[in-house]
Amino acid sequence: MAKGIEIRDAHFPGRAPIDAYGNGGFRFADMSHRGSILCLPSGIHGWDMREGDPLTIASLERVLADASGIEVLLIGAGTNLRPIPADVKAALKSRGISSDPMSTGAAVRTFNIMLAESRAVAAALIAV
Repeated sequence: MAKGIEIRDAHFPGRAPIDAYGNGGFRFADMSHRGSILCLPSGIHGWDMREGDPLTIASLERVLADASGIEVLLIGAGTNLRPIPADVKAALKSRGISSDPMSTGAAVRTFNIMLAESRAVAAALIAV
């Protein structure tokens, strides 16, 4: 029996550099994604965050689940730098992840360099 269109969470099952960002999304691996993304060892996932949304432990649940493959989490907070809340920083640190907040542009550039160096890096990137 034929099914209708199946809607799934956005997920690219691999690691890839970010080719471009802006206009509310990202380009990577010859694809594009509108909205924010998490770049993790398990792949690139759509992330339901917008600039100005509070960063919480719950919003980084997928990052914490992939913690064994992450040493550094770059947090691209949009156009401006925003500090990481103390409870979020502590939750990441308890899993062995150091975190570094910066603008999304700086996070994309740093992620690409660290990925090219085969470092255990992940990025939480808010679309701009």
